[in-house]
Amino acid sequence: RPETDQLRDMAMNLLGLGLNDAKYYKDALSVREAELSTMRRLGAAEQRMLSTLANIGTTYENLGQLEKGLGIKQQVYARHMELYGTEDERTLIEANNYADSLRGLQRFEEAKALMRKTIPVARRVLGENDNLTLMMRCIYASALYRAENATFDDVREAVATLDELARTTRRKFGVAHPLAVTVAEDLQNVQGKLRKQEQLEALGISSLAEAKEMLDAMDA
Repeated sequence: RPETDQLRDMAMNLLGLGLNDAKYYKDALSVREAELSTMRRLGAAEQRMLSTLANIGTTYENLGQLEKGLGIKQQVYARHMELYGTEDERTLIEANNYADSLRGLQRFEEAKALMRKTIPVARRVLGENDNLTLMMRCIYASALYRAENATFDDVREAVATLDELARTTRRKFGVAHPLAVTVAEDLQNVQGKLRKQEQLEALGISSLAEAKEMLDAMDA
């Protein structure tokens, strides 16, 4: 069929989805890149091309090329900002995807900064209990306590946020939902960190950085 044929376009898209689901990521990447190249030649709508480009970014991440995937997601997010502004749901989705990739690369400060800017917008535009708002808050809380320079107050804030999110996601989705599972795992992790923090405070240590300095001095 010619490149302009709609059924050909749909078949290519389905092939890319199937290869990705089957974890044939290299083949999926080839299909996605061919799909994007065809769209560019035919002058497809930019939103369709951005969606395909975002899928390419995810495929690179699945292949272990995290920095390359992150660069593509940053590009997609920036273009959505230009096209649709900060309050469009499509922009908020790409902000969430970009922040999640930042978190995956342990670039927690950048993830926190992006979520601090975006979560208030999501709350106002989508609502407090919208799925996307909940995902953003989970990413923020996770980055908050995982950051190397996390303060005791950061850990406490992460515990409070994740505890609230755990109740909300269980009630809304059930315990087996992927977001509910992620929140529960993060909550368990941060509660363990809080217990260690309380032990340090009992010893008169006021920050995680101070504890690290003491351990480094002992090792020296």
